[in-house]
Amino acid sequence: MGSTDSKLNFRKAVIQLTTKTQPVEATDDAFWDQFWADTATSVQDVFALVPAAEIRAVREESPSNLATLCYKQGEEDDEHARPLAESLLLAIADLLFCPDFTVQSHRRSTVDSAEDVHSLDSCEYIWEAGVGFAHSPQPNYIHDMNRMELLKLLLTCFSEAMYLPPAPESGSTNPWVQFFCSTENRHALPLFTSLLNTVCAYDPVGYGIPYNHLLFSDYREPLVEEAAQVLIVTLDHDSASSASPTVDGTTTGTAMDDADPPGPENLFVNYLSRIHREEDFQFILKGIARLLSNPLLQTYLPNSTKKIQFHQELLVLFWKLCDFNKKFLFFVLKSSDVLDILVPILFFLNDARADQSRVGLMHIGVFILLLLSGERNFGVRLNKPYSIRVPMDIPVFTGTHADLLIVVFHKIITSGHQRLQPLFDCLLTIVVNVSPYLKSLSMVTANKLLHLLEAFSTTWFLFSAAQNHHLVFFLLEVFNNIIQYQFDGNSNLVYAIIRKRSIFHQLANLPTDPPTIHKALQRRRRTPEPLSRTGSQEGTSMEGSRPAAPAEPGTLKTSLVATPGIDKLTEKSQVSEDGTLRSLEPEPQQSLEDGSPAKGEPSQAWREQRRPSTSSVSGQWSPAPEWVLSWKSKLPLQTIMRLLQVLVPQVEKICIDKGLTDESEILRFLQHGTLVGLLPVPHPILIRKYQANSGTAMWFRTYMWGVIYLRNVDPPVWYDTDVKLFEIQRV
Repeated sequence: MGSTDSKLNFRKAVIQLTTKTQPVEATDDAFWDQFWADTATSVQDVFALVPAAEIRAVREESPSNLATLCYKQGEEDDEHARPLAESLLLAIADLLFCPDFTVQSHRRSTVDSAEDVHSLDSCEYIWEAGVGFAHSPQPNYIHDMNRMELLKLLLTCFSEAMYLPPAPESGSTNPWVQFFCSTENRHALPLFTSLLNTVCAYDPVGYGIPYNHLLFSDYREPLVEEAAQVLIVTLDHDSASSASPTVDGTTTGTAMDDADPPGPENLFVNYLSRIHREEDFQFILKGIARLLSNPLLQTYLPNSTKKIQFHQELLVLFWKLCDFNKKFLFFVLKSSDVLDILVPILFFLNDARADQSRVGLMHIGVFILLLLSGERNFGVRLNKPYSIRVPMDIPVFTGTHADLLIVVFHKIITSGHQRLQPLFDCLLTIVVNVSPYLKSLSMVTANKLLHLLEAFSTTWFLFSAAQNHHLVFFLLEVFNNIIQYQFDGNSNLVYAIIRKRSIFHQLANLPTDPPTIHKALQRRRRTPEPLSRTGSQEGTSMEGSRPAAPAEPGTLKTSLVATPGIDKLTEKSQVSEDGTLRSLEPEPQQSLEDGSPAKGEPSQAWREQRRPSTSSVSGQWSPAPEWVLSWKSKLPLQTIMRLLQVLVPQVEKICIDKGLTDESEILRFLQHGTLVGLLPVPHPILIRKYQANSGTAMWFRTYMWGVIYLRNVDPPVWYDTDVKLFEIQRV
């Protein structure tokens, strides 16, 4: 009964506070004490008893009362007192390492005096074993709940970013995050380590016993989720605008590499970029891979493990690790462990391709693969045979991880929703980057690549937007790389090219006269279908897979800013004979005469949404013959035309001599054939490496806060507040 009474008193005090228009004296203790009475209120109670609208009313009507309520803890006479925000953040940091509240006390007696909390060495109280800490404390439900509530409070403090509109130029740092991750916070290192280890050590399977989660409720998951969210927010750092934190230094005996020059002032970014021990990398990679694979396990043994929901936060964390710590990136690519990250990402991409509310997930997955594809080792790793049979809604094939990647990309392009079009460039850039290293593509995959070329080289597609022909260039580059560098193992692809040779002849003879261009665009108006689905033998999907479903009507989603075009997103490098990369100078026309950047350039690139929709065909965009000629003359068709010139007569001869319609004989001939000395001199391999830029930094900020907004519903911390960073929309 007592608790109900105290809640009523608390609610009465709130009503008094929100209805008084006169300032209440700070010395009126009888009034103010009602707020700090020992009511065991839960967070949910506070949200129910203190409606947000009433707090806003106090802020508008009687700000002095709100100020008194905030400062009622002592220091109002002291003019040298810290700003309230700093005191609050330091208090939260202290509480996160408070014995018997959030950490196990190491002492027999309890800590009574405040001094003890301030003198305590929090590095001895790190929450979980892992990076830089070997001891795993006993799990404690109460401590986990207290930590979680404090982290929620911390996120709320950091959420100022949600109330600022997205601006491309704002490399603005969040002052709350900046202070919390600075040397002012003496707990920065142990807290960073605690958050990282708590996330990476988490095993949702329930200590290895299937179905265990049905018996025990998992109190760790909410903590891990908040820890992941706090981590990615504190790591929100625009590496493009500051000196890159990653430098190769020598190795020392500590978990953090001290040999590097001082990195960014944000200590969390600094610590992350200096992790360097192999066993720490292994711990982080295994942990993230285990958690990302969790939704896939669901499809093998339904309900055997608890299905985690925070894979988007994990992907952002993995991105930050690779972007800020190059040694980690190289470690990931050093063994086939990278495939344990690749397969879950491809699973998410394939699963979300029809769902408008998961556009953000599609982008982060593709960005990670773009980043990885800039490294030669990624292409090499893809040659590993793919034997895991995760039920996915894709055609059945026998082949490698490269086949899996291309088959999934084909599915996204041909059966994803319209808003994925800006990603096509990225998807094909990834395929171009890995193509020189692909030893053997399956027949299914070879047909998919030619189907894409067929769809992208129809006249209406090529003429209906200024950038569409780039997709054809990317695909031709893929074919050239494989023919020049991996001809021997790729008879399937060579056979598919021979069978579909008409596509290449049509491209070589692309019409450039105005009447034909006009006719092609007329046809476009009648068939606004994004890509022809015909001509691709779909084949049956894998057993046990469900088709990718669109979002349920009414699903909430948050808007995202446009991503930069592929030319802003990547930088071209040439692979030298010895395998080293040489950065290529950007084309001269991009820079102005005096070398200064164009005014207003970022914001313009910002708004420039790729691929105008059909409506723009009638208005602004009308392709001129000169424009078509300008790129038609550059189509890299020489290698393929030479290959067709040499091989087609031989293949036709086999068919006539043996009366063959049978593929196997032709494939056998192609397997043993050689084009040594017959092809043009191999071109140098071009890699388009991801480069940090303020556009993607801004995209990550909006995406990350959108995820955090939608995932924190109990209590609904930010619902119905005046968020400006993104719009909340219903599908």
